[in-house]
Amino acid sequence: MTAPLLTARQLTIRIGAHLVCRDLEMRLFPGDSLVILGRNGAGKSTLLAALAGLRAPEGGEILLNGKRYAELKPRAAARQRGWLGQRRDDPFAARVLEIALTGRHPHLGRWQWESAADVAKARAALADVDLAQMAERDVRTLSGGERQRLAIATLLLQETPLMLADEPIAHLDMNHQIVALTLLAGRVRHGAALISVLHDPGLAMRCHTRALLLYGDGETEIGAADALLIPEKLSRLYGHPLLKTEANGRAAFIPI
Repeated sequence: MTAPLLTARQLTIRIGAHLVCRDLEMRLFPGDSLVILGRNGAGKSTLLAALAGLRAPEGGEILLNGKRYAELKPRAAARQRGWLGQRRDDPFAARVLEIALTGRHPHLGRWQWESAADVAKARAALADVDLAQMAERDVRTLSGGERQRLAIATLLLQETPLMLADEPIAHLDMNHQIVALTLLAGRVRHGAALISVLHDPGLAMRCHTRALLLYGDGETEIGAADALLIPEKLSRLYGHPLLKTEANGRAAFIPI
């Protein structure tokens, strides 16, 4: 049987006095896609950061390919899990292509430069997110949506077995939201695993087979997306009644 890429055992996480989750158990295998949903302030980003090894949990343990993050050097961890956070800090001038190429750095030696193959991959990734024509632009001149698409291209260039994406479609128009989700889902179909934080349960169902609901008081539910992303549970999760509608085999949830 295939070993899990990510394992959480009796995971307990707090933000100050706020309990995010208590004794959470989960395993993520190649080809799995999990979406984390909850209200603002429930702790979705905090939980995702802990699963990425960027924040220590209060209790329990997290294993990446069977090892604790403390056992892995940063470069080794970066070859196994890719991270897309919410913040974008670009204090210095750099070309869009140069920023994209940082996704290849975990695969390079300490003094090794990017190869022609790396540059070709970067240009292809920029084309995938509709930024090919901006490769030579200063990253500081990009709009919020363009910068988000660059971040997605950089994540994909890292080519990790596990991807963790915090609100990957933030700042994107509808067309590019679908493009981003389709690109991530494509990696999952080829054997990668994905954990995302999203706000739209209808879009979440497009590329996730599993769901984790954070109720904001430490209570969680984890299971198949089609079993958890239903009006009864989502109405309780968000504190507002929702109606499910379907068209062309796609689901959408409407506040009522």
